[in-house]
Amino acid sequence: MKAIQARAAALLLAALLVGGCAPGGGSSGAATAPATSTTTAGATSAATAAATITIRNFDFGTPVTVAPGAVVMVTNMDNAAHTVTADQGSAFDVDVRGGGGTGTFTAPSAPGTYAYHCTYHPNMHGTLTVK
Repeated sequence: MKAIQARAAALLLAALLVGGCAPGGGSSGAATAPATSTTTAGATSAATAAATITIRNFDFGTPVTVAPGAVVMVTNMDNAAHTVTADQGSAFDVDVRGGGGTGTFTAPSAPGTYAYHCTYHPNMHGTLTVK
């Protein structure tokens, strides 16, 4: 499992680095990995960009839209640990340590809107749209 997560993180990093060299100074890159427990950065071009959820001030930020099966990166800028846990079923669940910790997960393959929360902080809620 750790080898898969390490590989997913390496692929995501490579995609982000390549995207940073693109004309226009963009920093998004495409990546795909198995869906388990990791987090990804946000973007709006679901088919071509990695998505990122940035946790800051006990908030998940704006809703994120991704392509089915896209890798989603989660970055936790708070000092406290957080999770990104699907409200229904086991579509995704990632635990991210505080202080800049990151994780990734694979978005569900079925299009739809997926509500999620932090298991440690019940007041934290977000939405992931897959289309």
